[in-house]
Amino acid sequence: MKKATLTAIYATLKDMDYDPEILAELDKEINKGAEAKAKNAEAYEALHDLIVGSLSDTPVTCSELFDSIESELPEGVTKGKVQYALTHLWQDEIVKVEGKPNGYRKA
Repeated sequence: MKKATLTAIYATLKDMDYDPEILAELDKEINKGAEAKAKNAEAYEALHDLIVGSLSDTPVTCSELFDSIESELPEGVTKGKVQYALTHLWQDEIVKVEGKPNGYRKA
């Protein structure tokens, strides 16, 4: 079931003063994963200055960027996480330069 559907059911049942236990279960299901999502967002935000600050006007590949900042990255941060940040986050600050492989530079 989609989150929007669950939210609509929850709102309707809440308006009807439905059983608080069932409402609590629905609320738990609706907000499942919110804590993990917030934790991931916080972790990526901590990487922002290092990743964006390491870019210049000269495009670099993800591998080149990762190799240059690897020693400064927190434990557990992989090249895949850096690539995710480059391709999905901070789109107003990072420019993707199409190629094989793609390059990334500061906007």
